[in-house]
Amino acid sequence: MKARIPKHREFIINLNEETEERANECWAKLQEIMDAYQKEGKSVYTSTFIEDNEEKVKALQKDYKFTYTIELK
Repeated sequence: MKARIPKHREFIINLNEETEERANECWAKLQEIMDAYQKEGKSVYTSTFIEDNEEKVKALQKDYKFTYTIELK
């Protein structure tokens, strides 16, 4: 059996936090963004996931030391 997996874009997050506690806190907030999106009935594989959430990720980036890229997978 063959399955075709469509290409999609992903946020690739690189945490630069000094402490594990801050890193875990940041991951939890990133997860909240994903959970809220899914509660709207959307999938993280939706073609507009990046556009719908990039401003939220940028706002979070101001509080935590991380960089991100957007990659096609």
